[in-house]
Amino acid sequence: MTHLANNIVHFARILRASGLSIGPDRVQDALYALTLSGLDHRDDVKAALAAVLTKSIADRPIFDEAFRIFWRDPDLESKVRAMLLPQVESRAGQQKAPMANRRLAAAFFPHAAAKPVAPMGTQEIQFDAALTFSPEERLRRADFDTMTTEEWAEARKLVARLRLPMAEIATRRFVSGTRGTHLDFAASLRQSLRNGGDVWPLIRRQPRTRVPPLVVLADVSGSMERYTRMLLYFLHAISNAGSRASRVETFLFGTRLTRITRELHHRDIDQAVAKVEDRVSDWGGGTRIGPCLKSFNYEWSRRVLAQRATVLLITDGLDRDDGGVLAAEMARLKRATPQLIWLNPLLRYEGFEAKPAGVRAMLPYVDRFLPVHNIASLTELGRVLASNQRGTQHGTDRQLYASR
Repeated sequence: MTHLANNIVHFARILRASGLSIGPDRVQDALYALTLSGLDHRDDVKAALAAVLTKSIADRPIFDEAFRIFWRDPDLESKVRAMLLPQVESRAGQQKAPMANRRLAAAFFPHAAAKPVAPMGTQEIQFDAALTFSPEERLRRADFDTMTTEEWAEARKLVARLRLPMAEIATRRFVSGTRGTHLDFAASLRQSLRNGGDVWPLIRRQPRTRVPPLVVLADVSGSMERYTRMLLYFLHAISNAGSRASRVETFLFGTRLTRITRELHHRDIDQAVAKVEDRVSDWGGGTRIGPCLKSFNYEWSRRVLAQRATVLLITDGLDRDDGGVLAAEMARLKRATPQLIWLNPLLRYEGFEAKPAGVRAMLPYVDRFLPVHNIASLTELGRVLASNQRGTQHGTDRQLYASR
């Protein structure tokens, strides 16, 4: 049992390095689960470990592959090291190796990926320049959920440099300017007095413009944990972007709503994320989108949604919507904001269908329905906000996904 316990601990470390959220308590639960299931049947052992060491169905592919390699395959080292070899997609459409396998391989051999591949001979190999690509460009299109540890660290640096340019909106107040439909007589009189009163310059009044506030509602449930963790670095970057820092309000929700605006204002990103994790007690747990939106609408809506604030709702929408609470609260939220943008990582799949009850309840009330699974999608979000085009794709998106 001592040897088995050591293997269970090592297996849990590999899963944690692969991106699964596993702590010492889950390792203890896994050892206890094996005492109940027994060691006679392999399927019983696998089911017991999966029930304890995985949080969602998204963790099962990594767990199944790690279990197969760790507990059975005699040719472990050669096969796992083969995952670390560069994979190139040919022009004929050859499929690349799954990114989850690369992350799992990096967890088995953390130092193998950093070692240069030994030359296979003295023959010099030349590549066509047309087949080369920028590593940064490839990283921009890599899925957050399938990144290796090294890719994750590099992606954090790229995300920290991102900014969110938002189009300015006109207010009801006026300022003096060269363009405008009305004359500013007071400013014109003051300017004429400075010139001795002989010349009366015509100074016009134009609406004052400002950047609208941004309110972010991000899901931290088990299925959204890895995406939201990367988005925290993005939210920290835009929350500390000079004069716009005070105009970003951030909330996290799983089973309850938590405001983390103050924590993200910390200059050090690592300390800010650590403070957020300590503050949010339901991180990586279940999700209750409807009650959390209700809490926001009744407790925070009037405080943070003034001055035509834009709302970013970041969630996969996997909610049962018991009693129609989610639809009612989405309608209430939509009435309080001129632009409601839903960012859903499930849109990275071409065959995504709006079949879950939560997705169908939320979709009619959003202005834009966009993916958020890589750096390129965050860049596209910036272009959408900078263009200030509300609802131009909403009707198309809603008809497309509702018909599937």
